[in-house]
Parts: sequence; structure tokens; C-alpha cells
Amino acid sequence: MPTQMEELAQPKPNLLKFPDRRSVYWLDDLPTRSKNTNTVFDLTPRLEQLAQSKQSNRFLEESRRSPEWMVSTAALKACPSERVCSLALPRVPADGWQPDRPLLATLSVAVKTAKPSPRICQLAQPKRAINLLTQCRVDSSTHAISIPITPSSRILQLASSKQVHAQHTLARPVSWPVPDCVLKAVASERLQKLARPKTRQALFEGYDPYRVSPAARAATASPRLLELSLPLPRKCKGQ
Repeated sequence: MPTQMEELAQPKPNLLKFPDRRSVYWLDDLPTRSKNTNTVFDLTPRLEQLAQSKQSNRFLEESRRSPEWMVSTAALKACPSERVCSLALPRVPADGWQPDRPLLATLSVAVKTAKPSPRICQLAQPKRAINLLTQCRVDSSTHAISIPITPSSRILQLASSKQVHAQHTLARPVSWPVPDCVLKAVASERLQKLARPKTRQALFEGYDPYRVSPAARAATASPRLLELSLPLPRKCKGQ
């Protein structure tokens, strides 16, 4: 009989070489491999009944053969109940229902001999589109203005064109003469220094974007900056 150390020294069996193993529990002994790899299911009588195809109705097959079929004796002697008789009656129309007017209804003599009034003839005429230009056009020969209309001072003031400002200057032309003083001007050292672009080292050359200059460290904010840095009073919670 092997000892405990010898049993532990043995390698574990490869249980994955049986892919068709259906049990989820490991057994002490490996199951014998069957020839049939598929699982055979045992159907219950109910499942076999449901698996059968649905049979056609016998009366339906007989009705398809001929448009005439035999009526059973029970159907010939059947008596309908009161409920069936009430359902078999046609639906009564609602109160106040009137049948549709026929298309060719006979007209009375009063309708045939009626004469429309001038107002009805006026309303029967189609509307005419009125052109605003022709409506606003005034002909001096047909329309005579008898009463002269004098506009007020406010209307005359609003009707006058807007005056140009006294200090308004016209747009400078594209090409204009340059004075001699500008052509002979010499830039000072300060202007030349300000005209040069600011040199900055790249990141790989040792540039530190988070470095604060000594002037910024010793800077003192003005009262106006301190006032602008404060939050709005409406956003401050009451303490």
C-alpha cells in the first residue's frame, strides 16, 4: 500500500481528454468511454403527443370536397334561445336618424322659380386680387386733392437724412503718399528691442512652463484687481 507521500507525488490525471463527459461532478474512477458520443433523451408520452403533427378536421375535409354537406339531426331539431334570437335581430337605427338624401331629388316649384337678391348675386361673385401698386397709384386727372396736407415739424425732422458727424473721416484710400519724415525715421533701441519676437526654449531644451518669474512673485495687486477678484455678492452665501 503506497504511503501518503507517494500518493501526493503522483501527477494529477488529465480529465480534459474526455470532452463528452456529461456530469459536472468528478468521480473517483474515470467513466468508460461509450461508442455513442451523443446523449439519448427519453421522451415522455406528453412530449411525444406534442411532437405529432396536427391532424386536419374531418368536417373541414368534407366541406372542401363539395359545397353541399349533410346537416345533423340535432341541428335540424335545435331551438334557439331568447338570447340567440335577440342577437339575430337587425340593429335598430338611432333616434333621429334620417336616410341619405337621394342624388336626384325632386325640387319644389318655389325653388325652381326663386330669384336671387342683389346681395346674393354680389356674394356669389369670386373675389378679385387687388394689386397694391395699382391701388396706391394716384391719377391727378381723376382724383383732385382739395385740402392741402402739411406735415408736422416732427415728421419733417424724421424725414430729413442723417447728418454726418463733424469728426467723421472718410475711409483711407488703398494707396496714399508717405511723408518724408516717416521715410527718414530711425527706430530707437527700445523700439528695436520691442519689435523682436520673444525667444522661448522648447520642452526638450529645458523649458519649464510652470516656472514663475521673480517679478511675478514680488508683484502686488492693485485695489482694482483685488476688487475684481472678489466673488459677486449675490453668489456669496450668508454667514
